[in-house]
Amino acid sequence: MPNDQPTSEPPASQHSAISRALYKLLALLSLGLGVLGVFLPVLPTTPFILLAAWAATRGSPRLLTWLENHPAFGQMLRDWRRGGVVSRKAKWSATIVMASSALIILVLVRKPWVQFVAIGTMACVLAWLWRRPEVMPMPESPTDS
Repeated sequence: MPNDQPTSEPPASQHSAISRALYKLLALLSLGLGVLGVFLPVLPTTPFILLAAWAATRGSPRLLTWLENHPAFGQMLRDWRRGGVVSRKAKWSATIVMASSALIILVLVRKPWVQFVAIGTMACVLAWLWRRPEVMPMPESPTDS
């Protein structure tokens, strides 16, 4: 699938072999963390999958193609690329997971500053997330004067 938005980075083929390998490693690590996030409530999934796609764009076109065609991640990645769109379902899922994580942190973590930083970070992420569009923006049509 072609990239719908221009990027400031050159495609993977224009990076050196070392930088492609590092980007690919970052993509694989991020993908692994994203998959772990499906099972661990304190680890987010979506940001790691987005990071994996970003790194794969620069280091592994094959991995990027796999991610963009994946039944669980593909639509989310395509929507994000086309306009920073996050579905309402994904927003509610993130909210529920982060609220559950906040409760776990409040029960298990004894240091108030750690609780504050962790829960404050999640609150900031949720505030940002809920401001993202839920549907593709309509293309602007020329107005007749």
